[in-house]
Amino acid sequence: MDAPVGLVRALIPVTAHITARVPARHPSTAILGTGRMGSGVVVDPAGLVLTVNYVVIGARRLQVTFPDGRRVAASVAAQDFESGLALLRARIAGLPVAVPGSFEDLSAGAPVFVIAATGPRERRVAGGVVTYLGEFDAHWEYLLDRGIMTTCPNPGFGGGPLFDMRGRVVGITSLNLNEVGRHSFAIPVEYFTLHRADLVRFGRVVSRPRRAWIGFFPHPVEEGLMVAGVVPRSPAERGGLKEGDLILSVDDTAVETRRGLYEALWRHRPGERVCFDVMRENAVRRVDIVSEDRAEFYRLEADASGTAPAGEDAEGGEDGPGTRR
Repeated sequence: MDAPVGLVRALIPVTAHITARVPARHPSTAILGTGRMGSGVVVDPAGLVLTVNYVVIGARRLQVTFPDGRRVAASVAAQDFESGLALLRARIAGLPVAVPGSFEDLSAGAPVFVIAATGPRERRVAGGVVTYLGEFDAHWEYLLDRGIMTTCPNPGFGGGPLFDMRGRVVGITSLNLNEVGRHSFAIPVEYFTLHRADLVRFGRVVSRPRRAWIGFFPHPVEEGLMVAGVVPRSPAERGGLKEGDLILSVDDTAVETRRGLYEALWRHRPGERVCFDVMRENAVRRVDIVSEDRAEFYRLEADASGTAPAGEDAEGGEDGPGTRR
């Protein structure tokens, strides 16, 4: 379903285009590259912009451009690796702000639309309907109890707001994933609104237990769950987990689904040892891995790769080759 033209025009000013530059040595560049572009939505008139975290992981320089052409430096104000959201602080004030909606007000078949940036001043709109509301898991140690699937094709860069027909933001578009098929996936805006105080004050969510993280990519296959890859220099790589390993159990408990695997891993806190039994070259092997805090890992890697605080020296920086998501 197409959104009313007047409604779309009224909402375009709350959107933003994001450019990020990331040092080549940062581990996120193996998948996401060094030059990234994203979309975002203004959630505070003082310059807070909500987007997806993958756009800004490890960013050395950030720029945000608004539809009227104003381009300003920005910094990462908060990251929530569990939800996949990030909050930027653009050096500007007096911005128009989006109104948050609610996951609870959505239902299958409800019309929605996405506004995404395709360039610094260019925006595109795509409409569709909600097709699924519920649990969503993915291969980067990611599991949401609530996720939104829609028929809206993502018309631009990831991080654009998903609106209901009243013009309220109900989600933030994430990557177009093969696992989603022709549907697109959005993170419910509640993952920001419910934790806003933590994110603004501490830069992360501190009101929930920290999760163990090892840095691997498990994929479902006919035989179970296979390691499709590991993050460079991650606990998984250091502990000896290898691409192609078939995961049999965690802490001597068999795991058959990705949710079950993640729940077994997240019974641990960062710094605790996690024991994997895997099938490798027709032999069962035990791999002991000392887990870490994902946010801390990427922060330290950013420091090691020479990453200055995001937003420094951003004025006049070149736009990187963004990836359409």
